[in-house]
Formats: sequence, structure tokens, C-alpha cells
Amino acid sequence: MKLNYTMAGQGAPVVLLHGLFGAARNLGVLTRALSADFTVIALDLRNHGDSPHGADMRFATMAADVAERMAALGLERAAVAGHSLGGKTAMALALTRPERVERLCVMDIAPVSYDHDYDDFVAAMLRIELRPGLTRAEAERALSPVVKAAPMRAFLLNNLVLGETPHWRVGLEEIQAAMPDMLAWEDPAGAAPYRGRTLFLAGALSDYVRPAYESEIHARFPAARLARVDGAAHWLHADKPAEVIAALKEFLSA
Repeated sequence: MKLNYTMAGQGAPVVLLHGLFGAARNLGVLTRALSADFTVIALDLRNHGDSPHGADMRFATMAADVAERMAALGLERAAVAGHSLGGKTAMALALTRPERVERLCVMDIAPVSYDHDYDDFVAAMLRIELRPGLTRAEAERALSPVVKAAPMRAFLLNNLVLGETPHWRVGLEEIQAAMPDMLAWEDPAGAAPYRGRTLFLAGALSDYVRPAYESEIHARFPAARLARVDGAAHWLHADKPAEVIAALKEFLSA
């Protein structure tokens, strides 16, 4: 699948992968900061942003999408950094195509299965009547009974394109059907531990990377180092951008 991408800067290549319901543009704060020293390639994963839609959202499949885009860009190897869904995709890429991954940064996710359920969010988005004249305020009111937090509503509504033919950029039906695959983790077939330089960067206020998961991390990524960002929750790059940028720059430059 030919993933949409943006490219900025010059220097050693860094591939950025966003989280669920996100897109490359949501990592703009990281792209802008890192592009001073690196060539930053930010991708829209399948069913997100301006990339094509597809039913299969297993991590091995999404990792293959990333490898295909890298090959099309002539990138034999790159540092790869991913947040949440993008972090799981980045891990799958490192485990299946280690020759492509010069080093790996995984942001606030671990190689384990989760039970966080976004089905209600997807259902609420699908219930919005996509009619001409729909306004963002109307869409937000429709989401508010289910999506209680205003920042989350705003994040989800970044995917809504208004106008004569309102539509969602994200493939909501595909995401809804594939949610079990995205919440789960299974080591890709034939995968061996990735022994390259690896950083797991977690929000100190998040429960996505618990101490109990460290054995699962080190079993697959023996060289992994775990660091936590004080004052940050799951969307650590939004909560503490300066601290995350500093950690990434240090890791990518080492």
C-alpha cells in the first residue's frame, strides 16, 4: 500500500508513525523540531490521514506498508519512531525487517495486548449524519455524550472534512472491524529479537507501559532502554513536547 507521507529537513533519515485516529500532521511538533538535524519522513498509516483504506490492520501488514514506502523512497535503513498504534507498527517492522531499522523508538506502548476499548468512540463518529452544511460544532455536540473530554473530541474531529460532501478521512468501518487486531499483540511469524539500539519512551502518568511489561519488552528488544517523561500521560508529545523532543534528539544522535 502506497502510504501518504511528508518529508522535511536534511540529514540521517527518521521515520515517524502516528497513533490511532491520528495522522502525520499530528506529529508536526516533532517533525519541525527534528528536521533541523534529520530528514524526517512522517507517514499516514493505512486507514488514516490521506493514505488508502484497507481491511487488514494486523501489525505485520502495517509494517509491510512502511517497508514498502521506505523502499519506494530509496531508504534502505532509517531510525523509526512510533507512538501508540505507530509504536506497535514500528516494533513489528523492527522484528520482521530489522535490516530496515537503524534504531527504534517506541512511545508509550509495549508489545502486549490491551483492553482499552475505542468501539464507543467509533460508533459515535459513525452515527454523525454527514450532510451538506454540517458544522464542526454540531459534530462536537453529537460526540459529547460519548466522548467526554473536549481535547479528545477535538482530536477525533481533526479527521472530519466538512463542505458539500462531508466525510471522514479515517476508515472508520475498517478500524471498527480491526479493533481486536490493534488491541492485541502477537509476535509476527518468524520474528527474532531486534538487537538494535532501542528506546521505550513512556509518559510517567500513563499506564500503557507498566513495570510488569518490562520483561516482555526485553525479551523482544534486548538492548532496550526505558525512560519516562514526568508530567506526561499517553499523548506525551502533546503533554510535554520539549521533553520528548530532547529525549528523541539525544537518542537519535547517540
